Amino acid sequence: MNNFVFENTTKVYFGKGCVGEYLGCLLKNYGDTVMLAYGGGSIKRNGIYDEVNSILTAAGKTVVEFSGIMSNPTYAKVQEGARLARENHVDLILAVGGGSVSDCCKIVSAQAKLDKDIWELQTAKHIFPTEFIPLSTIVTVFGTGSEMNNGAVITHEEKKIKGALFGAQADFAFLDPMYSMSVPFPQVISGAFDTLSHAMETYFGKPEENNLSDDLGEAVMRSVIRNIRVLLTDHDNYDARSELAWASAMAENGILKIGKITDFQAHQMEHQLGAYTNCSHGAGLAVIHPPLYRHIYKDGVERFARFARNVWGIEPKKTAEETALAGVEALTGFICEIGLPTTFTELGIPADTDFRAIADSTNLTAGCCKKLTHEEIYEIFQECI
Repeated sequence: MNNFVFENTTKVYFGKGCVGEYLGCLLKNYGDTVMLAYGGGSIKRNGIYDEVNSILTAAGKTVVEFSGIMSNPTYAKVQEGARLARENHVDLILAVGGGSVSDCCKIVSAQAKLDKDIWELQTAKHIFPTEFIPLSTIVTVFGTGSEMNNGAVITHEEKKIKGALFGAQADFAFLDPMYSMSVPFPQVISGAFDTLSHAMETYFGKPEENNLSDDLGEAVMRSVIRNIRVLLTDHDNYDARSELAWASAMAENGILKIGKITDFQAHQMEHQLGAYTNCSHGAGLAVIHPPLYRHIYKDGVERFARFARNVWGIEPKKTAEETALAGVEALTGFICEIGLPTTFTELGIPADTDFRAIADSTNLTAGCCKKLTHEEIYEIFQECI
């Protein structure tokens, strides 16, 4: 295992009713003005908005609303939120929603404290923020694991880049699986697949030798697969939803990454695809993963064979290569089983999309078992059509 330093500063409140039980008390530790951030308004339809707003009112807080955060948050939306936070002297940002709301608010928190453009600071000068408006999250859609890290995925529409920025990490996060009950079921499945993808992207990173992080990663992957299957026949199963909620956090709170250089090549490809098409993140990953893995599995055959045995329960074949490929096909079959798309056509992306431009602008990662070229990424995109 590689050397590492690990710390996670987010305090998690998990389970039914946790917001009502703890939020009011926690608000006493912050100033008078709270930015209530959310997406397209679903929290107003499902009652979460009223619950949270009543707690804020009872705590005597002045509420500044920042709404309309989109599923692939844009850099323009970040700047809108930062201006709103500065103008109203916000003391705490409360992000209510899925990973997109959380991601947007992480960067709002940092940009509001800066007089320079945070995108240029990070991407051109490699300078990262050190001051933030305190942030907290109430997760209503599980999958991204955004609540326990400081990374954010933001789309810069002018530059046609969907990429990572780093901002605030939440002081505290609420994970109430009941909040996911009102989320459209396809979105639940898409989010859960994002969790599986996060675990796979870490697992197939380097080094490939056995370590505790990989053992934990296999457990997370098996849990996600098992509990998605439970939900397919029992949409409202609370236990399955609670397991998926915690798996989402576990996949991105840093624990599975300890001692690893992660892969995340599939994510890089999907991010650029999203920058050009605004497609669903989890669904885009579902299309990309199998063709990508068929392209690279021979370069990491022992790890892919272990994935087949320990995650999918596949008996060893005559060769490690055959076992490895069986694991990739098991993943493909699972994607079909849970109703996610397997081609860009199914995803609604036209065949005449400029996949060359998307491929050429995709970031290449160091952790992949095979260092891909932009030409190879273009070939994989073509196989996804």
